[in-house]
Amino acid sequence: MKMSKSLALLLALCMVFSLVACGNQQTNTPAASENTPAQNEDAPQEEAPADEDSSFYGPIYDDWSKMTDEELYEQALEELKDGSSINVYATSSKMLKDKETFEEAFPGLTVEIMDLDNDEVMQKCVLEADSGNVQGDVLQVKDVSGQVFFEYYEDGYIAPFYPEDICAHISEDLLRYGYPLYASQSFWYYNTEAFPENQPIDSWWQIIERNDDGSQKYRLFAKEIGSETAYLSLFASFIVNAEQMEANYKEVYGEDLEYTYDASGFDFDVPENNAGVEYLWRFSQMKITFIGDGDELVEAVHNSTADDPALALASAGKISNRDDSGYNIAWLVLNPYNGLQNIEYMYVVNNCKHPAGARLFIRYVTGGADGESGGFKPFQKEGNWPVRDDVEDKKNDMTLVELNAKEPDLAAIYNVFLDAQDMWIYWLSLNPNIG
Repeated sequence: MKMSKSLALLLALCMVFSLVACGNQQTNTPAASENTPAQNEDAPQEEAPADEDSSFYGPIYDDWSKMTDEELYEQALEELKDGSSINVYATSSKMLKDKETFEEAFPGLTVEIMDLDNDEVMQKCVLEADSGNVQGDVLQVKDVSGQVFFEYYEDGYIAPFYPEDICAHISEDLLRYGYPLYASQSFWYYNTEAFPENQPIDSWWQIIERNDDGSQKYRLFAKEIGSETAYLSLFASFIVNAEQMEANYKEVYGEDLEYTYDASGFDFDVPENNAGVEYLWRFSQMKITFIGDGDELVEAVHNSTADDPALALASAGKISNRDDSGYNIAWLVLNPYNGLQNIEYMYVVNNCKHPAGARLFIRYVTGGADGESGGFKPFQKEGNWPVRDDVEDKKNDMTLVELNAKEPDLAAIYNVFLDAQDMWIYWLSLNPNIG
C-alpha cells in the first residue's frame, strides 16, 4: 500500500516543524522579567516533560494569582506611563468590544486588539519571541488538540495566569491546560421541518448508516476534517475513547462491531480493533460535501427534505441562523458523547512589556472578581457557555453536560492527533466519491 503525495508532504512538514520545536526548547524559553513576579520556578526550562506527567498542568498559583484588580491597576499605570498600550492578539472579533469598556473601567490604560485566526495568533507570538521583539501581551486562543499547551506553553512562549479568586468558581478539570474564557462544541445539525417530531438519530454510528441498496441514508456536509483542527480532534478522541464507541455500537445494533480497516500501509503502529479507528475509516469512505463556510453548511441542511435528508457538522454558534435567517435547523445530541468541550484560553505572553496590564485585562474579560465586570458580555451567545459557576448563562437553555459534551483529555488527543490526520488523509484519498 503506497502513501499519497499529500500524506508524504504532511509527514515531511511534520519533521520540519519538529526540528524547529526542538530548537525552540533549547534557546527560546523566556525568563521572568525584572518587574514580573516569579513564574513556576520548579518547572523544567530546557526540555518539555512527558505528556502524562507534565509539571505545567494547572492550576498553578503564583504571586500574580493573589493580586487584586486594584493592585494590578496600580502596576499597569506604571507600565503604560510611556504612552504604550496593552496588546491583545485575539481569535474572536468580539474581543474588540471590550476595548472601550476596559478603558472606561481603568482610566489611563489603553488596549489595542488584533483580530486574527488561531494559527496567526501563535505565529505572531513565536516570531516576536524568536526575534527578541515581543509586542504582544495577551493571547486568546483555542486549544483542541493540545498543540498550544505542549508546543507553545511548555516551550516557554506563553504562560497561564490563574487568578485564585476567580478560579474558585471554575471546575479544576477545566483549568488543567490553561485559564479558560468560555467553552463551546461542534454539533451535527438536522432539518426540523423534515423531522418535526424528534431528531432522527442519536448515535454517531447512525450518521454513516446505509440503506439496503448501499446508498447513504443522509447527505453529509462538513468542513474538510483533515484540515479543521477542532473536528479532527473530535475524531481523534474516538480513538482515545474506543471502548465507549464500541459499546455504543452494540447498544444501537445489538451486535458486536466488525472491524474492517486495513492499517498495513502506515509506518506507525495503528491500534488493532479500535472502534475509533474503525469509525474514522468508515466515515472517510462516505460521500461528503466539504464546505469551508459554516453558514453555508447549515444552509444545506435547511434546504434538505425528508425525502433527501442532510446532516452537517458545524460549530454550535451557527444555530444563530435559525433566528437570524429563519433556517429550519437544530442540534443533534449524540452518543456515546456528542462532542468535546472546546475551550478558549487566555494566556500571558512571556517577557511581555505589560505583565500587570495583561493580567488585569484577562481578569476583566473573564468577569472580574464578582463576575460582573462586563468584560465577558460580548462572548455571551447561544453556542458559547460560561465556565464560571457564578456567571449566569443567559443564552443557552441547556448546559454542555446536558448536551452530552465531554471534557477533552488534550494529552491523550495530542498523542494520537497526527496519526489520526495521516489515516484520514490517506483513507480519504481512496474514497471514489471524493476528488
